[in-house]
Order: sequence, then structure tokens, then C-alpha cells
Amino acid sequence: MLDAIDRLVIPFLESAYATVGYVGLALVMAVENAFFFLPVPSEVVLPLAGFAVARSVTEPLTGAAWSYWVAVAFAVAGTTAGSLLLYTVSLVGGRPFLERYGRYVLVSAHDLDVADRWFARHGDKAVLIARVIPIVRSIISIPAGISRMPVWRFTLFSALGTIPWCMLLVWLGVVLGERWTEVSDLLRPVELLAYVVIALTVAAFLWRHLRRR
Repeated sequence: MLDAIDRLVIPFLESAYATVGYVGLALVMAVENAFFFLPVPSEVVLPLAGFAVARSVTEPLTGAAWSYWVAVAFAVAGTTAGSLLLYTVSLVGGRPFLERYGRYVLVSAHDLDVADRWFARHGDKAVLIARVIPIVRSIISIPAGISRMPVWRFTLFSALGTIPWCMLLVWLGVVLGERWTEVSDLLRPVELLAYVVIALTVAAFLWRHLRRR
């Protein structure tokens, strides 16, 4: 995956930033959040934008140098749009699918009711916190949509949680300059921890249901 990022993703991002600047940044962040399984991590996308800020590269659409705050604003907008797309797909397609076929993947009507009640009480905090955790920040859109979290609340807390994440990663790109690629290494322990938490959560879910049966 790292090799694919070096050979394909980074040249693509550099081309997008050189061609459509901020708009390219927003589109890539939307894709990164809507299609979280693609190898386009924000840990690469945002620091590269920060590197453009550090070098005062001319942004092609405005004709001015890349701005930190404008880059953050477009990144937040793109991230929110992508998360809304995944949320909508989960709301429209995911809920009916699980209601009809959930028993085949150990998801019962009771599980959906529990998830609905949990998101009604804690959805705001869950989305807000999840947006600053690698991997989880994109996946949170799926249970939020399936649990029918009100769209305005999801959008609000998703955007609020995204702001510090985008600010941090763009800033790291500015500070590290030529060493912007080190951001991925800095965040890798957090990413690995997120994988462990997800794996343990899935394992606990499966164990509970299999033991009940």
C-alpha cells in the first residue's frame, strides 16, 4: 500500500493541486471520506497541501499563494461532503438491507433498536470524537446513517470534529516542509490502535451473538 501511495497517489495529488488547487483538495478529501477503503489517506493529502503553503506555491484558481486557512476550509468542506455521501448511502440502503438480511450477518432487529437508542443519546459525541481518529473518522458515517441520526446533527458535529483534524495535518505539512511525508509515520501508532479497537469491537459483537445462539 505504501508503494502504491508513493507511485500513484502522491503524483496524482500533485497534479490535482497544480491543476485545480483548492477544489482538487476538496474533491480528494470527499473521496477519501466516502470511499474509505481507497489508498488515499488524509495523512498524505493534507500535509502535501501544507507543503504547498510552506513553499508559497501559486494556487491555480485564485492566482495567489496557497493559504493555510483557505486550504483548511476547503479540506473541511470536502471531508463533510464525503461523509454526508456515505451517511446517505447507509441511511437509504444500509438500513433496509440490514432489516431484511441482517440475520445472515448476526444483526437482529434488537441490535438496530439498541443502535438507534445509543445514537439518539450519544451520537453527537461519537461523531465529534470519531472525526479525529484515523480509520474511524470515515467509518462513523455508516452507523450514523443506519441509525438514522438526524442529518443536521450529523453534518454539524462531523464538520466540527473535522476542523481540528484538518488544521493539524495541514499545519504539520507547513512545519515539516520537505519532510511532510513523515506525518504518516507520526500517526501510524494511532492508526494501528484504531485497527485494534475495531477488531476487538467486531470480535466482541460476534462472540456475544454466537454465544447467545
